[in-house]
Parts: sequence; C-alpha cells; structure tokens
Amino acid sequence: MATAACKTCAFYEDHVANDAHTLDDAGLCRANPPVSQTQPDSRGLWPVVNATDWCGKFATGFAAE
Repeated sequence: MATAACKTCAFYEDHVANDAHTLDDAGLCRANPPVSQTQPDSRGLWPVVNATDWCGKFATGFAAE
C-alpha cells in the first residue's frame, strides 16, 4: 500500500514558482476546483500543500474512462 501523502497522490502536482524552479516539498492539490480570491479581478488559485500532508481524497490513480 502506498503512503497516503500528497506527494504520492494522483491529484498532486509539483508547485513551480514564478522563476520556473520547483519549490521543495510544495505542490498544488487538484482534487477540487481552484479557490476563489477576494479581489474581483483575481483568478482562482489551486491550494498549495506540503508534500507530506494528506487528506481524505487521497488517490493513487484515476478510474478508467
């Protein structure tokens, strides 16, 4: 069984900073839609999570379509 941590989840994506370098131990959670921001001209943002975090939506893969 895989360790139920964000870094091994199918919904986890490495977080790349504006300078295109991958941030250590940080990633984007794609399990839910982006989170709305308070400013009307802002776009939604994917939640940034720590690679060792976990949640109840952990998945090792996607269902076949």
